[in-house]
Amino acid sequence: MGTIQYGAGTEPVHIEDRALAHLKVVIATKLRRNESFTLSWKHAEGDPVGRSTIWLHPSIPLRFTFDDVEAPQLNLKWIEQLMHTAGSTAGIQLVDEVLETPAE
Repeated sequence: MGTIQYGAGTEPVHIEDRALAHLKVVIATKLRRNESFTLSWKHAEGDPVGRSTIWLHPSIPLRFTFDDVEAPQLNLKWIEQLMHTAGSTAGIQLVDEVLETPAE
């Protein structure tokens, strides 16, 4: 289980490593463009039940921490879907992974 630490003195956000690796790509892309946006997710098991949203801004410190030593192979379809949500007024929604289906 990875974490996002955002700003000073805030509780870390717990997100599964694979999902966090994909989110990192999308978040870094938006921040590199100097864009502010929201990120919403359902709370992880063990955290209080519910969902949260944070406002991300390029000037606020951000750290991604992963439990896995090796980075996973990225799923471009999932990144595309996350980028699509990033462009909406609702901001980035942590959606389930889009799996590649083999061509028949």
